[in-house]
Amino acid sequence: MSSAQDNERERASGVVPLEEIERNGKPAFVLSLTEVKLLGIAGVGFFLDAYDLFIINPVLTMLQYRLYGGNALPVGLHGFVNAAANIGSVIGQFTFGYLADALGRSAIYGKELMLIIFATIMCLTTPTGSLSPNNSLIYLGIFRIILGIGVGGDYPMSASVTSDRSNLYKRGTMLAYIFANQGWGSFIGSLNTVIVLACYKHVMNDEGETSKADGVWRIVVALSLIPAFATLYGRLTMPESKRFTEARRIAENQEVDLEKEIRVLKDVGHGTEGITASSSRSGSDIEKEDRVQESTAPSSQQVSASPEAIATKKEKAQIGEFIAYFSEWRHAKVLMGTCICWFLLDIAFYGINLNQNVVLTQIGFAGKTGSDWEKLFKVSTGNLIVTALGFVPGYYATVLTIEKLGRKWIQIQGFLLAALFLGILAGNFNTLSHAAFIVNFALLQFFFNFGANATTYCYPAEVFPTRFRAFAHGVSAASGKAGAIISALAFNALSQDIGTPAVLWIFFGCCIAGAFFTLLLPEVKGRDPDLVLAQEIREAKANSQVLKGVS
Repeated sequence: MSSAQDNERERASGVVPLEEIERNGKPAFVLSLTEVKLLGIAGVGFFLDAYDLFIINPVLTMLQYRLYGGNALPVGLHGFVNAAANIGSVIGQFTFGYLADALGRSAIYGKELMLIIFATIMCLTTPTGSLSPNNSLIYLGIFRIILGIGVGGDYPMSASVTSDRSNLYKRGTMLAYIFANQGWGSFIGSLNTVIVLACYKHVMNDEGETSKADGVWRIVVALSLIPAFATLYGRLTMPESKRFTEARRIAENQEVDLEKEIRVLKDVGHGTEGITASSSRSGSDIEKEDRVQESTAPSSQQVSASPEAIATKKEKAQIGEFIAYFSEWRHAKVLMGTCICWFLLDIAFYGINLNQNVVLTQIGFAGKTGSDWEKLFKVSTGNLIVTALGFVPGYYATVLTIEKLGRKWIQIQGFLLAALFLGILAGNFNTLSHAAFIVNFALLQFFFNFGANATTYCYPAEVFPTRFRAFAHGVSAASGKAGAIISALAFNALSQDIGTPAVLWIFFGCCIAGAFFTLLLPEVKGRDPDLVLAQEIREAKANSQVLKGVS
């Protein structure tokens, strides 16, 4: 298929060809209607991710009043419920990441959202009136693990689906747009809590029925079902992308001429300059051929995706291909970099954001005085302020600059500046004024999100070949969630044992280490991993021919 034919087809379907976009000087963050539709379908997963994961803070605060008369939750159960969704996320990221590569995106996409919907409904059925307080928390925690499996599955699914369908020159922008929904999910979740609490003011505050908080958290959680149901059909009916279909066909047929492979990859949106790290601007817009399903099923024959193994073996299981590819240090070090950076980032990021009671105390929104309703409302308002200060703006700074500054630069400066503000907070924790604490915390959140929190998501979706993209992304994301689990379970206990400032110094060290491990990663701006792999295959075949000639 020629580039001219691609352009004619795109014009016929209402999409402006990439070459014309570039000539018109439109920046990468200006999206077509097709791209907006894709973002709507894929982005809702990250909206729900943040909504469901971060909403647990006000939910647990309300359950204190419903189950324990306003007293603190048991430390162990508090940590379990806080960490439950992240525990499930690890399972979902591994499982859905592998299945998306082995069975195809279209066969799996949407199943993770069905799991989120089921688990959310089951969380709503928590029988706080018939179970003991402790058992109610256990019930909630179990279904939050299932919820986490669905949320975790969305990470590799939405990342690979978006990356497979994106132009090379705006791939990072599309991924950053997807991830920015995490900020909106947290913000809308906090806003919904404030609004519903305000609606319950009369019955809870004037009439003194504090137990009605049980209805507040159920309504807030139930509202997350609206965007889930709204996008479920779009996910379940999304066809396979041409790019993934071609990548799988190439992997299954070891006899394909490599020059022809490269031409095919170009036709589905790649550029030959992507073999190097230099910027390449070749590619089609969101692929309209996705409207038509492939008429023939792919062959069951598989070969190893390691460059040497591709040239010599005919059949290998998907997991075997993955292991063979990453058995080479040049590939393993990249996976190591994405995993370790995400792990270190989430220790600090989730340590702060899953335990915002410490922050709320410092900014005067701890909810220690007033009626029970006033305490809840003050805490919820504080959560909204914390989210609005730096959470959402940081994501869009990444969206606007990722194609100019590059992923590596944003990640390193994000880690280092987050470390700076963590150091300020740790060193002056008990002496900073409310205003100074708010400014430093807002800047910390800003550089988490205009930094490693966004790029650790983008990197695995851009640096690995299509054939292994989802599973590698799942492995990387699971490493991050392991860090989040550690923070969720250990933060409160560590804060009591060694003090909050010491815990913040630990987070400081994690960010410094994250900047160092980012050096393992290549810059992926304009880099096409499929063509990098094709070049490696070419070199492996050439070396094989040389060895045969010598022998």
